[in-house]
Formats: sequence, structure tokens, C-alpha cells
Amino acid sequence: MSLELKIKGNWNEMKGKLKEKYADLTDDDLMYAEGQEDQLLGKLQQKTGAAKEELSKFLFGKDEK
Repeated sequence: MSLELKIKGNWNEMKGKLKEKYADLTDDDLMYAEGQEDQLLGKLQQKTGAAKEELSKFLFGKDEK
């Protein structure tokens, strides 16, 4: 399964978990377009101050290499 499909398939659930973990996130921050994983990670990293590896592990279940 590609990363795109994993995010797309679970995205509504992941948005809820991200909002729980990072209360400052808005729906606009969590806008996701297929194929835009890097932009999403960058936006989340700026907004939360979390490391890219931490966010990648949270979203994809593995470290970003």
C-alpha cells in the first residue's frame, strides 16, 4: 500500500487524532490533496513545531527517510 492511499483511506480519523494531539491545528491546516504529503508535513511541522520524523511516524506509521 502506498503512503498516499494509507493517508487517503484513514484521513478523517487521522485529522481527529492530529487535532487531539495538536490543539492549535485548524481544518485549513489539515487540508490534504492526494500526492501532497510533503507539503502537508511541512505545514504541520511549521504549525506544531514537531520534528518531521515525529509527524511522519504519526501519519504513516514509520520514519521518513
